[in-house]
Amino acid sequence: MKILVKNMVSTRCIMVVKATLEELNIQYDYVELGEIETSGIVPVEKLKLLDQHLRPLGLEVRENKKFALVEKIKASINELVHCSDEQVKITLSEYLSRTLHYNSTYLSNLFSEVTGISIEKYFIAKKIEHVKELLINEKLNLKEISYLTNYSSVAHLSYQFKKMTGFAPSEFRMMLSKDDMALQRAY
Repeated sequence: MKILVKNMVSTRCIMVVKATLEELNIQYDYVELGEIETSGIVPVEKLKLLDQHLRPLGLEVRENKKFALVEKIKASINELVHCSDEQVKITLSEYLSRTLHYNSTYLSNLFSEVTGISIEKYFIAKKIEHVKELLINEKLNLKEISYLTNYSSVAHLSYQFKKMTGFAPSEFRMMLSKDDMALQRAY
C-alpha cells in the first residue's frame, strides 16, 4: 500500500518517518521522499495516528481519495444502521450505490482493499453494536429490536448476535442485569 507524505523533502525527514512508523508498529517495505510503501493494508485509524504524529514535525499524510471514500462508506453504513424510523426496502449495496454515486462492486472491492474486511461484515458488526445498545439502554423485547434494526426475524437477529458475540441476546441482557444488581449492592 502506498502512503503519500506532504513536505517530506530530506533524508532527515525519511529518518523521522521511519522512526514514527516503527514507534506505531506499522510495517513498511521502504520510505522515499514523499511516500511510504507498506507491507500490507494499514487501517484508517493507524493512518490517522501516523498523521497526528507527523503534523507537529511539519509533515502530513496526504488525503488519499480511497481512504476518504471508505470513511464515507462507514458513515453511510452508520447512518443506515441508526435509521430506525422506517424499514429499509433496498439492499445494502443498492443503498451505498445510491448514496455515494459509485458502482456497488467498486465500493465493495475498495472497502475490502483498504480495511481488510468486507462491507457486509462491517455492516453486520455495526448492526450488532446497535442491538447491544438497545439491549442495554432500552426496555424493548427482541421482536421490537429486530424490527428497529431491520432484521427479518428474531431468529436471524439471534443467530447473527450469537455468531458475533458468542452469546444469545437474552444471555447478554441477563449478564447485564446481574452486573447491574452487583453494582447496586456495592453502593
